Amino acid sequence: MIRLHLPMSNDTERTASAVTRDPREALEQHFGFREFLSGQEPIVSAILSGQNTMAVMPTGGGKSLCYQLPALVMEGITLVISPLIALMKDQVDGLERKGIAATMINSTLSLQEQNERLNGISEGRYKLVYVAPERFRSRSFIQALSRVSIALFAVDEAHCLSQWGHDFRPDYVRLGDALDSLGRPQTAAFTATATPEVRADILKHLRLDNPYVSISGFERPNLSLTVVQVGGNREKYERLEALIDRQRTGIVYCSTRKKVEEVTAHLASIGKKVIAYHGGMEPQDRAWAQNVFIEKSRDIAVATNAFGMGIDRPDVRFVAHFEVPGSIEAYYQEAGRAGRDGESSECELYFNYADTRTQEFFIDGNNPGYGVIVDIFAALKQLATNGEIAMSIKDIGEQVGLKNSMQAGSALTHLARAGYIERYDVPGQRTRGTRIPNMNLRAEDLEIDHAALAEKERRDRAKLESVVQFCYDDQMCRQAWILNYFGEDDAANCGTCDNCSSGSATVRREPTDEEFVIVRKALSGVARCSTSRPDGSWEARFGKGKIVQMLVGGRSQDILNSRLDQLTTYGLLKPQGQAYVFALLAELQKNGYVAIQKTPYPLMTLTRRGAEVMRGKRDFKLDWPDAAQYEKPKSQKNSLVIPSIALDELAFDEKLYEKLTQVRKRLAEEAGGKPTYVIFSNQVLQSFTRLRPKNREEALRISGVGEVKADRYLEPFLVAMQEFGEA
Repeated sequence: MIRLHLPMSNDTERTASAVTRDPREALEQHFGFREFLSGQEPIVSAILSGQNTMAVMPTGGGKSLCYQLPALVMEGITLVISPLIALMKDQVDGLERKGIAATMINSTLSLQEQNERLNGISEGRYKLVYVAPERFRSRSFIQALSRVSIALFAVDEAHCLSQWGHDFRPDYVRLGDALDSLGRPQTAAFTATATPEVRADILKHLRLDNPYVSISGFERPNLSLTVVQVGGNREKYERLEALIDRQRTGIVYCSTRKKVEEVTAHLASIGKKVIAYHGGMEPQDRAWAQNVFIEKSRDIAVATNAFGMGIDRPDVRFVAHFEVPGSIEAYYQEAGRAGRDGESSECELYFNYADTRTQEFFIDGNNPGYGVIVDIFAALKQLATNGEIAMSIKDIGEQVGLKNSMQAGSALTHLARAGYIERYDVPGQRTRGTRIPNMNLRAEDLEIDHAALAEKERRDRAKLESVVQFCYDDQMCRQAWILNYFGEDDAANCGTCDNCSSGSATVRREPTDEEFVIVRKALSGVARCSTSRPDGSWEARFGKGKIVQMLVGGRSQDILNSRLDQLTTYGLLKPQGQAYVFALLAELQKNGYVAIQKTPYPLMTLTRRGAEVMRGKRDFKLDWPDAAQYEKPKSQKNSLVIPSIALDELAFDEKLYEKLTQVRKRLAEEAGGKPTYVIFSNQVLQSFTRLRPKNREEALRISGVGEVKADRYLEPFLVAMQEFGEA
């Protein structure tokens, strides 16, 4: 037996079994498992064979074991890069309970404690060492590690490397250079949520040589996903209280510290055993809250998004989002903290469009823009003494008149990454100091990538828009929607989400040969009506209505004046008809093959994904429009069976249209400030104006109505049309 001294255990001595070289033996001996979970064994095998590795595994899929187990059978230490102190502590505590020699080094330790642990590393007293990414700012820290045999450099929460991810951490960007300084030890990157572009960013920043890449399915069949449209806090609390009564144990996520405290106080007032957790709390209070939740002294945690990363409590039966999250990645990662034991669990998102203002505030704060960065640098130069200044971020922001102080912090991050300033800890103060190496540099001479700043803001806003689309989609299976977002086009319906349970979820399938040709024709038409850019993207020129009319060979004056009848794609889909093409483009838009660009007018363009299909890529699935449904009976030229939104041959009454827009505005306000297009689009109101449906059955035959919207919103419009006809 080898006796190990573990500083993390108040200087008590613990024992660990002699190192075994058999991973399966170590699996049972140290972790108590006889078999690997799905997806774990190939990753462990790749690491033990010496390959650099990137693994994308769903929350609860057991990714931590994929680097902890190899650490026990490899010579040397395993460095684990982790973004959160709470996450490190939870994992180190868990390893210690298993008798595994582990420790952590982060900003909570004194310099003496850090040196003691570094000495312990050099003496071989640890197998796993958890390290905060900011440690790699220190050259002396890197030098100390360079004298140690590093078996594996494991990057946990690797999506933090990518500025296109949902939780970008600038300190993670240093890891590629740190690997160079350490002689390029074997590296493995792990994350639970990463789109294809984020995965590419991880590999680029770490500069991994010929890595083994494992992407496990994101599917969590034991989770029931529900989006609840709510008018305000009262409805949220009613739903939340009912959810707690059903499931008892869970996490409630809020967007702000203030909302965490508000929800915590409400639940405590009705007798719930609840803890709060957010970044504004003192470290010891956060540690207490985390511990009592893990130890099951409290069953409900109300927290901001940091809570839960790596929390090893398998019996979380629900996750509720009290407000809309900022991205699908964040939502699914947080929802995935429910049901880690594989048992059925509920995830509810309480959606009110007004809550997106908070996320917009965060987006504004994280994207200061070139002008703000320049102003911050000029203010720092003016206020600095001998090139240094110690001032809070809030005060720095006030110096340049910022209403959103987050922008000041983001600007400092940009300046530090570019090397124009250096940030350092001020002893005895929470405020960090700023050093300006070159005081002669003029603010207007800063070399900041304008295009990169604009692209990051565009992507951040696109992520929020994706969440809004997800919340408003009342037809597609929730889990299939998310898996499609992460690049899994072949996902089946889950059968348990709100859309599946209501029967509104649709069935997606691959195209037939004929449908594939039709889709390529439709996408070609969109491409001909767009302008290709040098970077491979597309700029929109026309709206959906004109594109549809062009594809079906319309002869309206608009088409002729725009010379769309001269395009090679003109009339390609005339046999399918206008109504079918509208429905097909709507489905292509929902799945990301075409997009609407928000200029003063909504214009349709091709996406990169759509371009791939147009050029022949066939591995995609859609909820295909039923061609028979859109056939126009010969005896009913203007029948309501034509659900088209471009029925120019029918009379249009401006006064009725105005009346219907007022009805829509009132309903949107009563629904808590929803965008009016969520009630019914302008095109639907135009169809109402032309077709004058008299009842629900006739209205349902109009494209864009649907059973769910008919239940929620249709009656006031039917009444308005009846009253208008009688006037």
